[in-house]
Amino acid sequence: MKKILLLLGLSFITITTVTAQNANRSKFVADSLPAYITRALTNWRIPGAAVCIVKDNKIVLMKGYGIKELGLNNKVDENTLFMIGSNTKAFTATALAMLAEDKKLSLDDKVTKYIPDFKLENKAATELATVRDLLCHRLGFQTFQGDFTFYNTNLSRENVIKRLGIMKAQYGFRTRWGYTNSAFLTAGEIIPKVTKQNWDIYLKEKIFAPLGMGNTLGLSVAMPKAINRTVPHTISDGRLIAIPYANLDNLAPAGSISSSVNDMSKWVMALLNEGKVGTRQVIPLNAIKATRQPQDIVGTSRHLDGTVNYQLYGLGWFLQDYHNHRLVMHDGGVNGYVSSVTLVPEEKLGIIILTNTDQNSLYEALRWEILDAYFKLPYRNYSDAYLKEYKTDLATQQAEDKKRRDTVATNPRTALSMSYYEGKFSNPLYGNLTVERGDNNELNMRFEHHPKMYAKLQPLGGNRFYATFSDPVLGKAVFTFTVQNGKVTGVTIKVADFIEYGAYEFTR
Repeated sequence: MKKILLLLGLSFITITTVTAQNANRSKFVADSLPAYITRALTNWRIPGAAVCIVKDNKIVLMKGYGIKELGLNNKVDENTLFMIGSNTKAFTATALAMLAEDKKLSLDDKVTKYIPDFKLENKAATELATVRDLLCHRLGFQTFQGDFTFYNTNLSRENVIKRLGIMKAQYGFRTRWGYTNSAFLTAGEIIPKVTKQNWDIYLKEKIFAPLGMGNTLGLSVAMPKAINRTVPHTISDGRLIAIPYANLDNLAPAGSISSSVNDMSKWVMALLNEGKVGTRQVIPLNAIKATRQPQDIVGTSRHLDGTVNYQLYGLGWFLQDYHNHRLVMHDGGVNGYVSSVTLVPEEKLGIIILTNTDQNSLYEALRWEILDAYFKLPYRNYSDAYLKEYKTDLATQQAEDKKRRDTVATNPRTALSMSYYEGKFSNPLYGNLTVERGDNNELNMRFEHHPKMYAKLQPLGGNRFYATFSDPVLGKAVFTFTVQNGKVTGVTIKVADFIEYGAYEFTR
C-alpha cells in the first residue's frame, strides 16, 4: 500500500468545522484529549502511543496510551521507548552547532577538511560542500535519493559516504532542497573527526546525560535489548502485524535514536528555555539559534483549514508559519514507527507524539489539534479527516493489488521462458541482485545488501512481473524486464515511496 509522506504532511482535503466544541478551546487538552487519543488509536489500529505537551517550562500532559506489542497486555507508559526516526536529525545538527560555538569547527567549513575522501559526482560541488550544506539538504539530490541502497542494509557508514560520489544529483548544487539521509550521516561522521568520540557517545555525554535523558538510546542495535520498549508494527494485506526493528546504525545521525516522552520532554523544555536546565546552560543559546535559521525554501503547503503556509528548512528542523505563529518542527518515520516533535518558541509550547506503527497520520493530526486548541482556533477533528483520506488511498491501492493478483491467477504467459529471466544483475549505486527460480511459476529476487530480504516475482504477462517484498515496508510493485534481440538485458526495480521515490535500473 501507499505509505504516508513523513516529511511535509501535505493535504488538500476540506474539514467541516465542528462549532459545538469551539466554546472553550482551553478545556480541550484537559477534558477531551485523552478520549480523543484513545478513540483514534482504535480507528487507526495503532497498538501504542505516547504524548507529551510542555508549556512555560511545565508538563501539561505526559501519558502513554495503548500497548507496546500487539497481543500482549503490556501498557505503554511515559518511559517506554519508541524509535523517533528523523527526529534524530535535530540532535545531530545541534551537536554540530555546539561544536561550532566552542570553536571546534565552523558550519561553513568544507566537508573535505574533515573527510578528505568525500566526493560528489559534481567536482565543483565536492570542493564547495560545507557542513551546513549537509545539514540543510541542499546537495542537489532528490528527496530520499539512494535510501533503498542505504536504509536498513548491510553497508557500512564508510560505504554509504563513498557511494555519494556515484549518486547522480537530480538538481544543481544548492539550487533545490532535497531531503538526503546520507548527507546527515556524513555530517554526523564529522563529530568523531573533531572530538575523537563516536557520534552516539558525544550525544550521550553532551546532550542526553546533562539533560537527564537516561533512557535514550543512540543506536538502533540497542533497542531490542531494552526492557521498557515498544515493538514496531505495520499493516500488510489488511492485517496489523509486528515487524522486525530496522537496523539504521549505518545512517545513525539521520535516524537511529530511540527515546520516550519523558526523556524527549527534557530535550524540548531545554530548547524552549534557551538551552538551560534550571540555571545550568546545557546547550548554548547561539547553537539553538543556528539550527532555527532558515537555510532552504522547501515550498508552501495548504493546510486543512485552507490557509497556505510557507515551509523552510533550518538545520535539522522544518520551519513553518501557522496562523501568525512560527513553528519549529520535524516528523520521523522508520519501520514500524512515526513520530513528531513541534516547538512554538514564542509561546514556549512543545508537543511530542510517538506511535508504534508506520501506518497512521495520528502523529500529524494530534499536532494540529493541540496547536489549534492553544491558538483558540476551531475544532476540526483532524484525525477523522486524515483517516478518511487514508482509507480512500488504501482502497485505491487494494483495488490495484487485486487486479494484479487476478491477472497472476490466470497464469499469463511470459514473453520468454522463465529461465531467461534468471541470472545476476547490477546497478552502479546499489550493487548486485540475483534472480532465481522459486516455487511453482515464480521467480525469487535476492539483493546483495539486503541479505534477509527477497522479492517474489509472479508473471503478469510479457516481461512484467508482480513483485511482493518479504519486508512489507518495501511494498509491492510491478517489475519490468528489458529485452533486446530475444535476450533479457535488465530489470527496473521500484520500492515503496516510504523508502525511496525513484526507480533503479539493473543490467545483466
